[in-house]
Amino acid sequence: MIVILMGPPGSGKGTQAVKLADKLELPHIAVGDMLRDAIAAQSELGRKAEQYMNQGKLVPDQLTIDLVKERLSNVDCENGFILDGFPRSKAQAEALDEVLEDMEYSVVYFDIPLDEVVRRNSKRFSCRACRTVYSRPGTCDKCGGELYQREDDKEDVIRSRYEVYVENTKPLVDFYKDREKLIEVNGVGEIEDIFGRLLETLKV
Repeated sequence: MIVILMGPPGSGKGTQAVKLADKLELPHIAVGDMLRDAIAAQSELGRKAEQYMNQGKLVPDQLTIDLVKERLSNVDCENGFILDGFPRSKAQAEALDEVLEDMEYSVVYFDIPLDEVVRRNSKRFSCRACRTVYSRPGTCDKCGGELYQREDDKEDVIRSRYEVYVENTKPLVDFYKDREKLIEVNGVGEIEDIFGRLLETLKV
């Protein structure tokens, strides 16, 4: 099973992707995490991506496309995967179509307003070690790592990211509607309630 999760920054797609991947026993491919790993390693791609991400801008299409293509070629993706944070532009969507060819897949769009995005993200703290997300500072309950607020979770960057999303990514809703692949899920509410809606919609 192949599921692509879409939505504004802070729509909960990352949290839902982890839960869905666990339930279906499929790899969770989080493109944002892959980019952050490249930045932490200060690879060539990471250095290029860092200047865009810290400003809330999209990483250039070709950098992201190459990263995703390489990851999807791994053997653990043979039976399906949960793709989180890609595609974010029409060029990326068209490139992904070429990779998937005639495979069956579903695209889930989490619908959430800007005010809720700002509220969630401005209170979001991530563990430096395992990336678990919390709504408080301090230390991670899972591994004891330091909780910190990412640069792209600060309010001015959140608003910038949302504007970029509306301009570049939201048109993909129509792109996938035209292909009869799009499923819309209300992204407002408690995590378990949203997950229940997701499972019901996917019929899993």
